[in-house]
Amino acid sequence: MTTNSRFTQATATRPLLDLTFGELEREVVASGIPAVHARTLWRAMHVGLSEDLSHHPEFPAPLRRWITEQVGEGRRFQLELPKVAAGIFSRDGLTRKFLLRLSDGQVVETVLMGYAGRRTACLSTQVGCAMGCVFCATGQMGFVRHLTAGEIVAQVRQARLGVGLGIAERAGTPAVPGGELRNLVLMGMGEPLHNYEAVMTALEIISDRGGLNIGPSRITISTVGVVPGILRLAEEQRPYHLAVSLHGATDAERAALVPIGRRWPLAELIGACRTYGSRTGRRIFFEWTLIAGTNDSVAQAARLAALIAGMDAHVNLIPLNPTEGFRGSCARPEAAKAFQEVLKASGIPSTVRQHRGIDVAAGCGQLRA
Repeated sequence: MTTNSRFTQATATRPLLDLTFGELEREVVASGIPAVHARTLWRAMHVGLSEDLSHHPEFPAPLRRWITEQVGEGRRFQLELPKVAAGIFSRDGLTRKFLLRLSDGQVVETVLMGYAGRRTACLSTQVGCAMGCVFCATGQMGFVRHLTAGEIVAQVRQARLGVGLGIAERAGTPAVPGGELRNLVLMGMGEPLHNYEAVMTALEIISDRGGLNIGPSRITISTVGVVPGILRLAEEQRPYHLAVSLHGATDAERAALVPIGRRWPLAELIGACRTYGSRTGRRIFFEWTLIAGTNDSVAQAARLAALIAGMDAHVNLIPLNPTEGFRGSCARPEAAKAFQEVLKASGIPSTVRQHRGIDVAAGCGQLRA
């Protein structure tokens, strides 16, 4: 396990995308520039998606001077953007995966998915992951380091650029119905609640109405079950959707797939989820990857229904996507249907997820640098 000292050591240079609007405004005002110009700069960064702030004729002279003095190589702030090492289209014509190279050479993956009238981006929050879920390609690679808030924000910028270019550019690929980038899911590489502070800062930046303006109601945080993070979300009344990966309805079944289950047993995890639901009034989405002969029986569906009984919950059933490090196979459609029927009989709504981007390893659980 390694971390990147570049992001932990005190340094005079800070990524500009790490700043919330309030922080940027304070920096600008402290230099004697009217606060209104901070919004001009903010919009250039997050709405105009500018990569070079030094050549904006619409900037007032004081703001141009501030940028010249404060932003750039060796200066106090730097506008560092990941480089697109690869952009891969799926044969489904609806999915595009970006391999983004960060400034220290590490790489992460971001996925852009098209639906009728809208697009959704799947964001990464870490390089690798420490949770070790056995069927997940990111878990199989281990943990390298946390992403900064700015590196998470930069993925939304890249997804916006991808929307602008058109998600289906190849000859013979049908165009995806029009729509803007509306939804974000933090379900890419990494465990968001293991990188809590950077994730919350990034989401504040992303949801700012004068910038990227993707509202909290369109953002979902997915966790494998980091109990302190779930309780903190509840205590702080964070306005985002919460998705919790279960995959097993007994401690033994879950720990075999999700090692972190040994640290936070189901009783503790479900207790935290009930606390979250009661304090926030929000529905919880439970994720369940269907693996043939492992967790796809009607008996296991009944145990899941009993486990979450009485909660305002929705279960997302995810057919297993293949990864090189796991030999399990996807549950058959009839098993998924029978599983879903048990939940329905118990009054628990559920959805069977579509396979998306499997041919380019862009599906749930397949992301790996």
